[in-house]
Amino acid sequence: MLLFVGLGNPTPDSENNRHNIGFKIIDSINKQFGLSKQKPKFKGLLTTGNVGNQKIYAIKPLTFMNNSGICIRELIEYFKIDSEDVIVFHDDLDVEFGKIKAKFGGSSAGHNGVASIDKFIGKDYSRVRIGIGKPKENIDVGDFVLQNFDDDEIIGLEKITKNITESISILIEKKLDLFSSTVNNK
Repeated sequence: MLLFVGLGNPTPDSENNRHNIGFKIIDSINKQFGLSKQKPKFKGLLTTGNVGNQKIYAIKPLTFMNNSGICIRELIEYFKIDSEDVIVFHDDLDVEFGKIKAKFGGSSAGHNGVASIDKFIGKDYSRVRIGIGKPKENIDVGDFVLQNFDDDEIIGLEKITKNITESISILIEKKLDLFSSTVNNK
């Protein structure tokens, strides 16, 4: 049993923000693998199903980015999911746009959603860091992540989500280095 978590903010005007790339990945996984209809549970939108022979829970926290850990802790306690079986998809400024870096544990690197999860369940879970790059202009980082993807980025985002969903079986096996290499070389 695994828990996929996509980080983002739940307001309609946030839907296409760079910060919401985690939500987009969960939506893509749900669609690709026919997971259940999203239901509001555990302060998030929860889906369930199987990917191959692996039982998957997938959630988009509705607690807003900075409080994502509240939702995750409730869910893992209820379903008795070990933190080692949690995989979080989130945006990362320090990774070039379109590149993916998967890792187990580590610091939040200033990402408030990841810091919230660390606070509520510890650091022993996997993270799929999806590069959104740094702002090209002199713009505040907080403003940049809350801006919508531009037209070129939207095209790149389609490739990112496709590559992740096509390589999900590698991620399920927790072969994080192989997963990163595979999605980055497609």
